[in-house]
Amino acid sequence: MTRILVVCLGNICRSPLAHGILESKLPKDSFYVDSAGTAAYHIGNSPDHRSIKVAKTHGVDISGQSARQFRVSDFDTFDYIYAMDASNYNNIISLARNNEDIGKVKLFLEENNSVSDKNVPDPYYGDISDFEYVFNLLEATSKILSAKLKE
Repeated sequence: MTRILVVCLGNICRSPLAHGILESKLPKDSFYVDSAGTAAYHIGNSPDHRSIKVAKTHGVDISGQSARQFRVSDFDTFDYIYAMDASNYNNIISLARNNEDIGKVKLFLEENNSVSDKNVPDPYYGDISDFEYVFNLLEATSKILSAKLKE
């Protein structure tokens, strides 16, 4: 079983979307997808209502997810750890114990060569159109990533 973790700051906007989208594209018998945040702001909370709404519009249900904080043991649990932006990437890397841990961490958008800015923008302080933009960015990248992972 291949285990994938997607990580943003609070685990209520970007990483729940990436979690849900990627999970919908991978066979559940071969892949496990989860998400986390580097900060503890929203532990136990559901995803942001705007993330839930945008995902639902596209046929992805993320309403059952619950925010949690990234922990060092995630390096042992997951094969791939995808950060939503450079800040969260650096936060994850700062917790790495060795080169093996570091080798598991990448920016999610590194998988998408058609995107020049490898940081997924945080839609939290924006409106629904910002969430829609992030969904489409994550959807396009998840198609590429899921195809690569299934090879």
